[in-house]
Amino acid sequence: MMPVSSVAGESPEVTPTTPPRLVSLDQFRGYTVVGMLLVNFLGSFAACPRVLKHSHDYLSYADTIMPQFLFAVGFAMRLSLRRHLQLEGSAATFRRVAKRLLGLVLVALVVYTAGRRAETWDSLQQLGVWGALEEPLKRTWFQTLMHIAVTSLWILPVVHRSAALRISWMCVSAAMHLALSYGFNFIWVNTPPNGIDGGPLGFLTWTIPALVGTLACDLFVPARDNVQDPLPRLRHAAALALFLLAVGYVCSCGTRFYDVPEIAQESLREIKLAASPVIPGHEQVQQKLTKKDWRSYLAEPPFVPPPDISERKWNYWMMSQRSGSLSYLTFSAGLALLVYLLFYLACDGWDWQLAFFRTFGTNALLAYVLHDQVGDAVKPFMPADAPGWYVTGGLLVFFAITWLFVRSFEKRGIYLRV
Repeated sequence: MMPVSSVAGESPEVTPTTPPRLVSLDQFRGYTVVGMLLVNFLGSFAACPRVLKHSHDYLSYADTIMPQFLFAVGFAMRLSLRRHLQLEGSAATFRRVAKRLLGLVLVALVVYTAGRRAETWDSLQQLGVWGALEEPLKRTWFQTLMHIAVTSLWILPVVHRSAALRISWMCVSAAMHLALSYGFNFIWVNTPPNGIDGGPLGFLTWTIPALVGTLACDLFVPARDNVQDPLPRLRHAAALALFLLAVGYVCSCGTRFYDVPEIAQESLREIKLAASPVIPGHEQVQQKLTKKDWRSYLAEPPFVPPPDISERKWNYWMMSQRSGSLSYLTFSAGLALLVYLLFYLACDGWDWQLAFFRTFGTNALLAYVLHDQVGDAVKPFMPADAPGWYVTGGLLVFFAITWLFVRSFEKRGIYLRV
């Protein structure tokens, strides 16, 4: 599968030969897979710290993982697509990539199997088409692999194009998500059955880290190949990362328009979603403008939990993986770029790499498919309220078994791709 499998790097002047691998991309992807294994295993245990869980109302460490996958997707797609366009031509290349991505859609439908929708034929008829499909669309099918496939298909027309066009595509996608969230999507995704990762329209904002990955490709591959002095490009990457972090945080400050006045907190305690959750209403704006303290306009920093729903209602501007919110994906794209910059300096600059990350990074799809099965084999022996030491032991067993499987495939040169 092009997005998550290991892909060779290439220089701007593409040659028919396959260029040397970009070690930092494999290591970054391996780190991301390891992070995914960590949070997916620990999240169901009471001993797990909140920052390692998906809370859906702020940016936790767990929420940084999937944007890094999409960042690596965009990076790898641009690396591979440009080379294959020269070797195969546009028609053959796009046909092959589209077939692979549609194959990934089928893989996602198989991996994320929907439960039985009805016990009898009469019950299924009563549900109707939408009743049968709503829960799988919001929750079951649109998880990581499906989002990778759909987002990749969405950005495919522009991956090989100019940076200006890719940035425009990113901005238009973000605007579409904002408009659709205002129309219905935010409330729909956040009402039972709650959506996952933005639901079927989440690809519009998952586009942000994916296309930032393509921009990173433009910066880091020439720097690696010493086409010119690499330092200016590395500075540009750092500046872009900091810009995205700042924009994402500023967007998240919109959440403060949904603070609940102390006098109303008790009566609204059970209501989770804000009124006018995307565009604040006149009363919400007026209430905020009466505040004299500038700090009342600032959201909590990322990784710091917000107050509970009695003090602030859920809204589009908070960093939320469930909503696929604009603030979340913008900030996370900047964070992914910053983390990748560190990996580039360590791996391609100072020749550092970790075999553990390499094993997972070069066979990411296999690790993803296997980890649920391994977890299902280990977790039955681990109560949800197990103490921290016991959960840590189970985590080590889980990692060891998963690594042994993936490492055995690596030794044989077998890599799972679609």
